Amino acid sequence: MAMDVAANGKALIAIDLGAQSCRVSLLQWKRNEPEIEVVHRFSNGPVSTPAGLCWDIETIFEGVVAGLRTCAGRAPEGVASIAVDGWAVDYVRLNMNSEPVAPPFCYRDVRTHKAESEVHSILPPERLYELTGIQILRLNTLYQLYADKLAGFGTHSPWVNLPEFISFRLSGKRVSEFTNATHTGLVALGKHSWCEEIFSELGLDVAAAPEIVPSGSVLGDLAGELSQLPAFRETKVIVPASHDTASAIAGIPAAGDDWAFISSGTWSLVGTVLDAPCISDEARELNFTNLGGVGGKICFLKNVNGMWLLRQCTDEWEQRGIQWTSAELIAQCTSLPAPVALINVDEPQLMVPGNTIQKINAQLDKFSQPGFGFDRNSCASLANTIFHSMAERYAAVLERIGKITGKKLRRLFIVGGGSQNSLLNQLTALGTGLEVIPGSMESTTIGNFAVQMAALERESMASSGVPANSVAKWAKQLSACEVVSSHARETS
Repeated sequence: MAMDVAANGKALIAIDLGAQSCRVSLLQWKRNEPEIEVVHRFSNGPVSTPAGLCWDIETIFEGVVAGLRTCAGRAPEGVASIAVDGWAVDYVRLNMNSEPVAPPFCYRDVRTHKAESEVHSILPPERLYELTGIQILRLNTLYQLYADKLAGFGTHSPWVNLPEFISFRLSGKRVSEFTNATHTGLVALGKHSWCEEIFSELGLDVAAAPEIVPSGSVLGDLAGELSQLPAFRETKVIVPASHDTASAIAGIPAAGDDWAFISSGTWSLVGTVLDAPCISDEARELNFTNLGGVGGKICFLKNVNGMWLLRQCTDEWEQRGIQWTSAELIAQCTSLPAPVALINVDEPQLMVPGNTIQKINAQLDKFSQPGFGFDRNSCASLANTIFHSMAERYAAVLERIGKITGKKLRRLFIVGGGSQNSLLNQLTALGTGLEVIPGSMESTTIGNFAVQMAALERESMASSGVPANSVAKWAKQLSACEVVSSHARETS
């Protein structure tokens, strides 16, 4: 008989690793109803090292452990399961003792410039797209692994993507969860296996790659010192949709086939859910991607530069003593007219950190438009230009999605931190003509929990993953929950 998750009464923990901040959330049952609380939050960001732009993986893991200890103290009823999701493409190389050989590189590091061109000289972009259906982005794991090869790193040393690395540290089992695996650009189109042709042609070792498993697979019991805590003595480690965007989409309580989504955070992932990959000529030419979704679905989408662009600007303002909150900027921009000229938010230079305002001004100079200074009025005008430019980009991408897939889109769900930007939502509604439905800013956490619940309900969890309809059932119930944060209490 399938497990009744609510009747079991045990808590669940969702860990969401973000490129700017990480969260550890606790779900507990109160009067047979779920309540979700973000119990621990810690900042994150790439670090400049002599080797390049990297992640401090040990500090990330320490933050996760601190959050888990806090959860254990708050869950005397015990914890049924833990699951980790995070950003895609980056990975950790392991030595023979299963320890990191070095800090993992950040996808924004410039080392992949050369790797991308050399990969394409062996396997042209058209062939890569035919093999995988994945958009050509130099940050994909494919180019990073080849950059390792060019730098003389051993291609035979095992690797594991970042969220699954944390799961590995917690369980002792190294895997690549399907939704996250597809984001590497190394999974065979329409299959749950690595593409042998790509590994062979590029001289990469497929044996170094982890086993691909479906969303909702149970890796085993929590291992290590944490397992000695009373709350964790019977705790399972589950892989959710390990790619945070796939988790966010799994957290959308939508039915039917007339909807699209924007997962709005550091990146804006603009797309729709399909039953099968779409690799038409137009999809390839416009660089749409077919990422794995929960239950074997396909998240057909395009990456658009997201709120990271504004964050880069606010960082530059702060360096000059000018501070804005997001709420203040949005309120100020609401009273401003539409900008005379828009920018291309997806210009490659704007994907690379540093001198963002200068790069935006260079774009405007091409249109013979004045650039932005560093006074407060200029800051608001620049933010207004970014919001209008993002909305225009969203509209163009969604129009193409409708034409390529043949879908008659009527609704647009916006989830993630950017869902709270009322001005951008309004501009997006005007630009697309769609009904914009702001969803939870914690949709990733909701999707993570929904997959865990669906997995706990299944008898043969590890071998067959979870069905999408079971995840949708739990996502609908959890979406009605308010996700509260105890972060303010912790730091006060």
